[in-house]
Amino acid sequence: MAEIAIKVLGSGTSAGVPTIGCECAVCQSDDPRDKRLRPSVLLCYEGRNIVIDTTPDFRLQALRTGLRRLDAILLTHSHADHIMGLDDVRPFNFRQKTAIPLFGSADTLANVRTAFRYIFELETPESSIPKLELNPLNGASFDLFGVTFTPVPLRHGRSTIYGFRFGNAAYLTDHSEIPEESLELLRGLDVVFLDALRHKPHPTHCTVARALEYAERIAARRTYFTHISHDLAHQRTEADLPPRVRLAYDGLEILAGEAP
Repeated sequence: MAEIAIKVLGSGTSAGVPTIGCECAVCQSDDPRDKRLRPSVLLCYEGRNIVIDTTPDFRLQALRTGLRRLDAILLTHSHADHIMGLDDVRPFNFRQKTAIPLFGSADTLANVRTAFRYIFELETPESSIPKLELNPLNGASFDLFGVTFTPVPLRHGRSTIYGFRFGNAAYLTDHSEIPEESLELLRGLDVVFLDALRHKPHPTHCTVARALEYAERIAARRTYFTHISHDLAHQRTEADLPPRVRLAYDGLEILAGEAP
């Protein structure tokens, strides 16, 4: 199996941290780990680069990480904080001179077609548009450049969305519940990313306590919490976590290998 480098492009919630107009301690923090763009990761292996979710911060995230090539995009769902950077893939189209494969559920891709109507429905666009190749997912595993990706159904409030397992790693963001059948897809992991918004309950996201329960059940060698709000200061929160559970932060880079 290819060794996969996982780079955290953003670890924050939909409003980002600092949050506009907020003067709380975390939003005013000098700790760079408390500066959180919207949630996304970059997967790198065998010379390929795959992004999970194109957030409204995607342009900045790509510039920060020095991303010069993009081979595929996976979408967890179609909320604004996960798709609204999609137009910024155009420079990759210019450079690579090809369409970029875009993967997501049928509902997600239908919503993308609506939100970005000018990409898909205008016969004679007046300016450049992203060139995307839509690939609807039905829950079945699929191969992407030699690595098997498995969609993992998650409950995000009343909605069902996808996380993704790839090799011995999994990225699960925006979940309030991980169904039992999905937990079975997460055995034997080296690395897992889990939603942990804050301590206070939220209708569509996990609390830190709930995320810790899932971390214990999944029993990955390393667990990282993401989609973090300004309620959680990085240093103080991480000090209370078990040794194998850490908070993700923007710029974090890890390698996913074989689980013990």
